[in-house]
Amino acid sequence: MTDLSRIVKAYDVRGVVPDELDADIARALGAAFARFTGAPTIVTARDMRESGVGLGAAFAEGVTSQGVDVVESGLGSTDLLYYAAGSMGLPGAMFTASHNPAKYNGIKLCLAGAKPVGQESGLTQIRDEAQRFLTEGIPTGATRGTVTQQDVLAGYAAYMKQLVPDLATIRPLKVVVDAGNGMGGHTVPTTFAGLPLDVTEMYFELDGSFPNHEANPIDPENLRDLQAKVREVGADIGLAFDGDADRCFVVDERGEIVSPSTLTALIAARELAREPGSTVIHNLITSRSVPEVVEELGGSAVRTRVGHSFIKAEMASTGAVFGGEHSGHFYFRDFWNADSGMLAALHALAALGNQDGPLSGLLSSYDRYVASGEINSTVDDQAGRIAAIKSAYADRDQDELDGLTVDLGGGAWFNVRASNTEPLLRLNVEAKDEATSAQVRDEVLALIRG
Repeated sequence: MTDLSRIVKAYDVRGVVPDELDADIARALGAAFARFTGAPTIVTARDMRESGVGLGAAFAEGVTSQGVDVVESGLGSTDLLYYAAGSMGLPGAMFTASHNPAKYNGIKLCLAGAKPVGQESGLTQIRDEAQRFLTEGIPTGATRGTVTQQDVLAGYAAYMKQLVPDLATIRPLKVVVDAGNGMGGHTVPTTFAGLPLDVTEMYFELDGSFPNHEANPIDPENLRDLQAKVREVGADIGLAFDGDADRCFVVDERGEIVSPSTLTALIAARELAREPGSTVIHNLITSRSVPEVVEELGGSAVRTRVGHSFIKAEMASTGAVFGGEHSGHFYFRDFWNADSGMLAALHALAALGNQDGPLSGLLSSYDRYVASGEINSTVDDQAGRIAAIKSAYADRDQDELDGLTVDLGGGAWFNVRASNTEPLLRLNVEAKDEATSAQVRDEVLALIRG
């Protein structure tokens, strides 16, 4: 029998189908989730992976066995599921493994109002009860719940555009979208309908085998096709979504990749113009340009640990209007504090389309530093290596909010964090110029790698 601790991660369930995640496990998790929420109804959605059909059906069996109803919204992105859970006021389950290879699938759970469920907010309890059900059987309620279908795509698209009202005044734009054979291919056509956009579609066919490239835009290799197409057709902007379309990356009119930190600063500026003095959340490996822009515009910048559970918790506790991560996740207060690649894309289109210049010019004031990108190194002793780095830079300002961050002055800094799941140290460096960034990178890597 599968040990569920192997597939129940910090924020979701994810495993190889059917070796690690199968119908029996999905059924047990459905029953456990129904009992945990105590809700009368649960809403579900799934991405394009073929295994999602069977897993979703089994999960629904587990839910209905407890006398709880299921609303199946069918194919959708993760942020579509958040929309359903938020607008209906219901707990939700999304069947996706995001950008993982085709053999994987998973389940992302949320409470009513799209509130996240992680190991510290119920996922451990759900895991343990599902594990017990696999051993002892699932107890059934006196009555069985019902399963109904409800398409929410049109409502999702309308709500997204409602949250970015200046889309109504944009000039015509030529746009290339790389959906990576993921759920952007399902949500983009409906959401972009009615906007003055000439869209070149790339890999919109829903295919969980990802025949063209991995649906993970944080890897520059997966953006090369988009970059080439933007240059080829003379587009104003390129957009790339990951497999479940909760992340968005942007390419400018030159075919150059836009840093997610730069996009964070742009959206922060837009949200602060709408609500002056608001709070904006950013994680500690986001560019220093983000807090600089926020503070210059009269907002309050709050720095958090890396990870969506920390961002969402800070969003809720501070009432922040917006939050961004360097991984391409963007969080919006008016979207139930949840992340949405689509909303980020619409903000980029609105900002570009309401002025006459190119995207590169629009973003130039937000792109102030040179970043290394995240560099992973396999090490035997994570804590020992971090201690050595701490000692080597003892004369510099340091903090340990998440790993070790060292401020070198003059705009240069680095962060070293240990992976929670692998024997890796993750290094991020930023500086005012390429030479300094490279020098700091090499110095710290020498300490990491011995």
